[in-house]
Order: sequence, then structure tokens, then C-alpha cells
Amino acid sequence: MSSFSIVVDTSCDLPQEFFTEYGIEIIPMPFDLDGMPHEMGYWQNISPKDYYDALRNGSIATTSQINPIVYTMMFTEYAKQEKEAIFMILSSGLSATYHNAVVALEEVKESYPDCGIFVLDTINATCGFGLLMLMAVEKREEGLSARETFEWLEARKHYLIGLFTVDDLMYLHRGGRLSKLSAIAGSVLNIKPLLNLAPDGSLALKEKVRGRTAAIEMITSQVVRSMAPGTSPDTIVICHTDCSEYAQTLADMLEAAVGVRRVIIAPMGPVIGAHIGPGSLTMIFEAGMTRTEYEERFY
Repeated sequence: MSSFSIVVDTSCDLPQEFFTEYGIEIIPMPFDLDGMPHEMGYWQNISPKDYYDALRNGSIATTSQINPIVYTMMFTEYAKQEKEAIFMILSSGLSATYHNAVVALEEVKESYPDCGIFVLDTINATCGFGLLMLMAVEKREEGLSARETFEWLEARKHYLIGLFTVDDLMYLHRGGRLSKLSAIAGSVLNIKPLLNLAPDGSLALKEKVRGRTAAIEMITSQVVRSMAPGTSPDTIVICHTDCSEYAQTLADMLEAAVGVRRVIIAPMGPVIGAHIGPGSLTMIFEAGMTRTEYEERFY
């Protein structure tokens, strides 16, 4: 069996037991809450409930990319030990972290040109990143090498369709994705936007519906129409920002609609959660078409 390492950052959201079970190394992505730095890993010094309650009560969270020096140090250590690894990185469409990792790898390869380190732009975040990590683990367990797994992931990542809905439109406004007037008007009218992960891994606003129930129904219908006839996704991952009851409602609807074998529900981490706010849902699945095909067919 291949024994290469899989390394992710803390924008990869799955329950902690998955990382422990599969021996996944996690690089913390720093964030500040009201100016107080949090640089540890998964919920080391604040709980999901306390974090999202703080945001509801007006606290401000900011996030930072991972410094190239962090990657340079890690890549160098792996290269010295002649260890192979796939470093899976938050979408380049959402962060400069992938660019930093590429710069670091180029530097390390000047001294270790044959190092077995591969840097993957996941073009995903949160639960999509988590699902892609599970796919990497599966390929490793099948005996694929680091290079073979990397190349397989590069192809398959385009088949992961990610859908988001948010509760508070002001978070989209702060991120530059919605005007303040639209955010205020939408909040008054109980408008829930549906966003997806575009082919380049950025977030794109696609639909607007009224009410959370309609948003969940819309997500379910998007999954149904994205699957080839007679097929169903093997695994769907749902992440939420402190709204577990709505996540379970979405899971139940998806299981009834497409007969998925496994649904994983997890709290969304603080990094992506800072940008979409409390009460948000995101869902990812492997579709029967690429994101580009999905966009061309439905939008």
C-alpha cells in the first residue's frame, strides 16, 4: 500500500475523527476574532457555538492566508526525509494561499529537484475540500502513488458541485459580493441567495429564493438534475454555521430524493464561516458532469 502523506489546511471541514482515523496532517489557517488571534487548529480555543454566537452578537472575524514560509519549512522537511506528500490547498479562487504554496515549492525544488511533493489547488473549500480529501484517502488505500493520486484528483475535482445558502446577506456585502442596498432589501424580504462554486473555485451568486425552506428545496433540486439518470452520489457532505437542524433537514431531503449512500454533517470551520456568517449551509457532491458543463447546461 502507498504510504504518502495527505496534508490539508483548516478550511477543510470534516468531523475531527476523520483526520485522526486517516492520519491527516492539518496546517492551521489563522483568524482573528475581535482582534484576538486564533492560530491553532480545529476549535482548539473556542467552540463552534461560541464562535457563531459571537458573530451574531456583532463580533468581527478576519482571516489570513498561510504564509509561504510555513510551506517552505514543511516542504523542506518532507524533502530532506524523502517523504512523498500531497498538500491540498484552499481554492485559489478564494485565497492566495495556493499561490504561496506554489512559490514555496518552487524554492524548495531548487535544492531538492526530485522531491515527491505535490501541491493541489482543490478549487474547493469547507465541505467540498473535505470530500476531495476523502477521495484522496480512498485512492491512497487503493495503492495509488502520490503522483497518481494527485493526477486523479486534478481531473476529478472538476466534478464536485458545491452549493451554498446564507442566512445574513450582510456577510456577502462585506465580502464585496452584494451591494449594501441589495443586502438590506433582501434581508427585509427574507431572501436567501443560492451560490455555487464556479469552475475556477470562486463563489458565484446563482439564484434567489424567499425563505430557508425554499433554499433547501432548491439545493435538493439542483442535485437531482445534476446526476445522470438512474445514478446517485456515493457521499454528500453538508457543513453548517450553527444551524444543525437545517443541515439535517437538507440531509433528509437529499436522501429521499437521490438515495445517497452516506451523508456527512459537520460544523463549518471559522475560516469560511467568517465570510458567510451564522445560519448558513453548504453542500457538496460528486456530479455526473463537470462544473463547466453544469454552468453551460443550467445557467
